[in-house]
Amino acid sequence: MKKIIINFETRSSSFKELVQEAFNKNFLNFLVTQSTFSEFKGIERITIFTKDLEVPAKYTIYENKEELQKKLAERKISGENIGFYKKLKSKEDEREVVELSKTGKIDLIIISTRNWKIIPFENLIAEMHSHETELIAEVENVKEAELMLKTLEIGVDGILIKPNNVNELVELKKLLFTSFKIDLTAARVININNIPESDRVCVDTTSLLHPGEGLLVGSTAKGFCLIHAEVFETQFVASRPFRVNAGDVSAYILVPNTDPEKIYHTKYLSELQGGDKILIVNSKGFTRIVSVGRVKIETRPMLRFELEVSKGAVTIPIYCICQNAETIRLIDINGNAKSVVDIKVGDEVLVHIGPGATHFGTAIKETILEK
Repeated sequence: MKKIIINFETRSSSFKELVQEAFNKNFLNFLVTQSTFSEFKGIERITIFTKDLEVPAKYTIYENKEELQKKLAERKISGENIGFYKKLKSKEDEREVVELSKTGKIDLIIISTRNWKIIPFENLIAEMHSHETELIAEVENVKEAELMLKTLEIGVDGILIKPNNVNELVELKKLLFTSFKIDLTAARVININNIPESDRVCVDTTSLLHPGEGLLVGSTAKGFCLIHAEVFETQFVASRPFRVNAGDVSAYILVPNTDPEKIYHTKYLSELQGGDKILIVNSKGFTRIVSVGRVKIETRPMLRFELEVSKGAVTIPIYCICQNAETIRLIDINGNAKSVVDIKVGDEVLVHIGPGATHFGTAIKETILEK
């Protein structure tokens, strides 16, 4: 779990509003001073960081190396958590930070940089990722936070950010909401129809996809079939490990929700375009968010699958339209990719039972008939 520290060292005109929104979004690590500490005093579930030695905080952050060294010598007695704040200006500063992290005596080091940002942090991540000392990047905005959290894939251990408005806290929460689990269940194929021609959508992502991964796609919001990515090499076709041949233009696809309190919403495949975010799901139901590089729409022959899921006394119909080709695969109940041309009535594949009625992709309680 990445450590997110909210910088509340000063009181702005929107200070109380920002504090309340931080609590609402479950941000519980705060950097404070003597003048702002009173806002957090006595609240048990939060963690306080401070550079002010007069504030009774869990983490004391030192900016002077000599004072830090002196405190480290006394640490066995005090037992408090200790951090170091460093403005990185040179390669020598970078080496100093790495050496301090090697001692194992400092809990975290907060790094601030001005001009050069990516290369110094790449170096520090590479050197410090196996050390116990946490590497925290001070960032100016959410865009910079995303960059730091994903640099070298590992990313920094956390960030320190001073929000300018409530929206930045909302966007930061969305950034952290990157993975969750979706329930998958077995659906039985009850009918298969040929559709001579349809406008088919290929979704090419900017990420490499892996065996067992794909997109959840369905003709209605009642349910979605797991369409496998084209990761397999065949004697006739090279693999396209970035691609999912997803379905027809009218189909729904699951995408990340802009509201971090809800896990997803739907879009039509025809709406997707380069730069959009989509949900990649594996056969166990685990998700990750990737970006769309491009979308290809071409006319192709298709197959329409009608499926059923039994949920107690209720039978839920699910529909999915896929291109009629050997390289397009659904995933069976054992997690194996199976070509759509080999699927027969009575076979079972993995699906996700959807929310039912939706309005512009958001689930609603309304009577809507889809069939």
